[in-house]
Amino acid sequence: MSTKDWLEKDYYKVLGVSKDASAEEIKKAYRKLARENHPDQNPGNPEAEKRFKQVSEAHNVLSDPTKRKRYDEERSLFGGGFRFPRAGQGGAGPSMEDLFRNAQGGAQGGVGDIFGGIFSQTGRRGATRGPRRGSDVEGEVTISFSDAADGVTVAMQMVSDAACDACRGTGARAGSLPKVCPTCEGSGMATTSTAGGAFAVTEPCHDCRGRGMVVEDPCPVCNGSGRGRSTKQMNVRIPAGVNDGAKIRLKGRGGAGENGGAAGDLYVLVHVTPHPVFGRKDHNLTVTVPVTYAEAVLGAEIDVPTLGGMPVRVKVAPGTPNGRVLRVRGRGVQRSDGTRGDLLATIEISVPGEINEEARTALQQFARASGEANPRSELMARAR
Repeated sequence: MSTKDWLEKDYYKVLGVSKDASAEEIKKAYRKLARENHPDQNPGNPEAEKRFKQVSEAHNVLSDPTKRKRYDEERSLFGGGFRFPRAGQGGAGPSMEDLFRNAQGGAQGGVGDIFGGIFSQTGRRGATRGPRRGSDVEGEVTISFSDAADGVTVAMQMVSDAACDACRGTGARAGSLPKVCPTCEGSGMATTSTAGGAFAVTEPCHDCRGRGMVVEDPCPVCNGSGRGRSTKQMNVRIPAGVNDGAKIRLKGRGGAGENGGAAGDLYVLVHVTPHPVFGRKDHNLTVTVPVTYAEAVLGAEIDVPTLGGMPVRVKVAPGTPNGRVLRVRGRGVQRSDGTRGDLLATIEISVPGEINEEARTALQQFARASGEANPRSELMARAR
């Protein structure tokens, strides 16, 4: 019978006796249940056959004083009814066969030996202090609207956690050296056991805080931590088309790692100052271009500004209404593939605040000559 079965099955419940039942009570209960569920008494009844096997299994354990003692001890340790996840459930881990391989037969190999072996594999003798990844560093940069559209390289001053310059990361005062931690013997990990040694847990050593070394004469600069503040200048490339509020990740440009660990990452938060003329819609630039009433009615060719370049000439068709958008191909923001978006020019008809008498007379003559219908008549009709 495997230890797995012992932990998952309540044999006392199967026989219907208490945990302090005598050997005679166990024997009597077994005979009664075996007689009731024997296959000869219940031909063709699979439930009775299953029950008979359970009763026989329970009697086999509880009738043997040695097996019963081990069964009681191991169920008491885990509170009874303890269930292990099957292999493949909840992530990787030892399979049930591996976990209980050493639990078969004999009273000497108890659960304490099983779990002690599993969790002490990273104990003080075999363990070594592993590499530690450096910390991530965050910075901010403010760039112009034009630089955001075309991309730019900016100089940044980065402050991060690094090895102390005074002690070169040892944490000890100059001229002295740290010593191997006597608690974890330099592994950085310590193993503690529960009462009786049944369960072993490995965790970072409290005395050296996982470093594996202790400092008797600490460095006055870093107070024995071995870490200090590092300030360095670096050039950071901001890609073309970046948006305001974007966060750029630069892998491996953050704080230095320990014990051969990889460096952390640098995250740059980008702020883009607004432009007085241009706006953005994804990779398209937007601009509002005023035209006169005459240009809108008669048509014209007008100059439209571009970002960082010469103006482009755009044709305004006769009868162009206010708010029409004219598209200029390839004059927008650069994409990642090197192509550019478009420039979207919105026409805004400019109405003069004051006109002279000659212009007034001309407009009156235009109104009479054009014979325009009331443009609000349809609106009024629909509003009724």
